[in-house]
Amino acid sequence: MSSLSTPSVPGESAPPKRTPLYEAHRLLGAKMVDFSGWSMPLQYSGIIDEHRATRAAIGLFDVCHMGEAVQRLVTNDVARLADGRAFYTVACLPSGGIVDDLIVYRVAGDHFLIVVNASNVDKDRDWFVRQSGALCDVVDVSAETALLAFQGPRAAGALQPLTPTPLEAVSSFGFVADTRVAGVKASLARTGYTAEDGFEIFCAAGDAVTVWDRLLEAAVAVGGKPVGLGARDTLRLEGRLALYGNDLDETTTPLEAGLAWVVKLDGADFIGRAALRAQREAGVSRKLAGFVMTGRGIARHGYPIFDGEGNQIGQVTSGGPAPTLEKNIAMGYVPLRLDQPGTRVTIDCRGKRVEAEVVKGPFYKRDKRGG
Repeated sequence: MSSLSTPSVPGESAPPKRTPLYEAHRLLGAKMVDFSGWSMPLQYSGIIDEHRATRAAIGLFDVCHMGEAVQRLVTNDVARLADGRAFYTVACLPSGGIVDDLIVYRVAGDHFLIVVNASNVDKDRDWFVRQSGALCDVVDVSAETALLAFQGPRAAGALQPLTPTPLEAVSSFGFVADTRVAGVKASLARTGYTAEDGFEIFCAAGDAVTVWDRLLEAAVAVGGKPVGLGARDTLRLEGRLALYGNDLDETTTPLEAGLAWVVKLDGADFIGRAALRAQREAGVSRKLAGFVMTGRGIARHGYPIFDGEGNQIGQVTSGGPAPTLEKNIAMGYVPLRLDQPGTRVTIDCRGKRVEAEVVKGPFYKRDKRGG
């Protein structure tokens, strides 16, 4: 959500922006990459090592590159949100195509915090400003705000000594707007993008390193690690959590993407409702399906998907190894008749047709018995 930018040289492309934690990543030996115009850690100790640490203990993520910007703009029902609650939703074009997927946090009746995807900050801000008109003020606080994710089965226990907020009272998608973490003013939410329990912590950009260092110390003490973009992707894929730009874009609708649960077509009006109502009545022609590779091969974004007769029916939107499951998995849009669990398809993995099977629901579900 925030950046420390460096000046560009005339005639050259601007260098990647830096989050307030850039130097902290370098000190930890992170492999840095350009991600949507941001210099971000891809990995520290290794993608699989970081993935497994998050599943077993805690992963600490820098997500400062995520941005901020109510009922007209999103598909979910904002009126149902109470203070201190959040929900996942999408913003749509009039056509029903997805502008972005995002999380809306209600701070107060006249104050909402919206966290959007890193690559869409400018687009979303401009869209919200154009579409909201005189209904609300849109303020972009990305540059002043840092966002850190503290994810894993041991996250609550490790975070509790660092905040006065009783974390057992913060339920899933709960939001505490005014608290302290590691001695500094912060907000926290029980949200994340890893299919694990955990928290996301908002603080001033200038306090990011202080909070990061304390969280890292707490995570390492119980077997946790800092985690980069590589493991963040494998973790979200195991949970079958969509990635904008891969699984979602302006040509896909939430009904096709399996996100009908965040679309309240019979509630208040929102941009795209008429188109989505029409699609619901006519029925969608394709759905975002999940696949487990039954043959030997790793499906990647863009690989063609074929039916049993050898006809191309779609392409992979996300795919890769699932370290927790020790399988290879993928997602992609296929015709409605072929989205049923047990359906067998083949995926062209670099010239080799590899068998795969459609499966229902998330590939991985955490054990909730530990809270």
